[in-house]
Amino acid sequence: MRDLLIRDVLALTQAAVCPQAAIAVRDGEIAYIGPEADLPPAYAGLPVYEGRGRIAMPGLVNAHTHAAMTLLRGYADDLALHEWLTQMIFPAEARLTDEDVYFGTMLACAEMIRSGTTCFADMYFFMDATARAVAESGMRASLSVGMGSGAGDVDGGRAKLAGALDFCSRWNGQAGGRITTMLAPHAPYTCSTTFIEDVARAARASGLGIHTHVSETAREVTEIVTEYGKSPVEHFEALGVFDVPTLAAHCVAVSERDIDIMAAHGVRVAHNPGSNMKLASGVAPVVDMLAKGIAVGLGTDGAASNNNLDMIEEMRLATLLQKVSTGDPTAMPAAECLTMATMGGARCLGLEQLIGSLEVGKRADLILVDHSLPHMEPFLASRATSHMVYASSSSDVSSVIIDGSVVMDERRLTTIDETAILAEARRRAAVLVE
Repeated sequence: MRDLLIRDVLALTQAAVCPQAAIAVRDGEIAYIGPEADLPPAYAGLPVYEGRGRIAMPGLVNAHTHAAMTLLRGYADDLALHEWLTQMIFPAEARLTDEDVYFGTMLACAEMIRSGTTCFADMYFFMDATARAVAESGMRASLSVGMGSGAGDVDGGRAKLAGALDFCSRWNGQAGGRITTMLAPHAPYTCSTTFIEDVARAARASGLGIHTHVSETAREVTEIVTEYGKSPVEHFEALGVFDVPTLAAHCVAVSERDIDIMAAHGVRVAHNPGSNMKLASGVAPVVDMLAKGIAVGLGTDGAASNNNLDMIEEMRLATLLQKVSTGDPTAMPAAECLTMATMGGARCLGLEQLIGSLEVGKRADLILVDHSLPHMEPFLASRATSHMVYASSSSDVSSVIIDGSVVMDERRLTTIDETAILAEARRRAAVLVE
């Protein structure tokens, strides 16, 4: 069903909170949003989807994750990033198969849909398997093959880049346009300067963006400065990375000069507060980035370092973390945080013309949230934004619509055999890490 009329909802639009609203969807596109009393007669005959007692809002956009890492959830807890990666994660990932990634991603899609995420940016391996899962689940995603290549691996790096470009050419625009692609050099500490330059050159020639990790920890910054005489941000700028649209994950240990460089080049930042806190990586200066006009979205990172993909929880963490780290209770108010989790994420993925807000002409990627529960009361229209950021829970999401298709109907997944996916993911995780 890609034609429907969602009626009697409280709609959170870019302009205002609209109680007793209706949303008309035709061919997966929002055709009308506004007071139900003003609904044009042309939409009155659409199939009705009842929204009474629900908030209708844009679907959440997870701006940075590694979806298939759901199979490693709880496997490597309570470690610093370097030890977590080198001693636990990299060895486990070396045993992954494409079918592991498919089922891990399907598990991630089920979790994300249940918690109100409609679109995500993913960087990982066996991305054909990830793309297949995205297509089947009905989700929207920006997909990137994660690549690393050291100075002594020139031929291997070229082969990886060629494979990533092939993936992009085959999958960009697939699944009815729900899949887009980027190139993903993993990080400045896992990629040689030659390889990074090659990726930047290929991105420019192919019209692709870049998705990468930048300045995740103080240790990373120290190592890159020691080796190259530049911060990771300065290093990437010098190598031409920022000459194309760049999605930079984390950006925790950045200086004022780094922020100015990112702002000048239009670098987009995926802020991952939960993962950064768990790994004790630090607090990204998001308030300073936003003040410089940088587009910032929210991400969960992978389930091995978070350990969930809950963007509603991530919103609450993001705003509270900025308040306590700056000592300013007015920092990142609820409305700004909600925008960061929706339109901010859409901007990070270059999809702001398609999704991120409830507007006529945009794709119908939206969620319905039950506001009739005790922890959401007393509920007044004026408190809807506050309640979504400070009071709501992922279990409040009752229905999810992506591209006009209902992928969760009153908490029942319609595109994923949840029982089968959970059983297979459990079986594969046991083999992978034991």
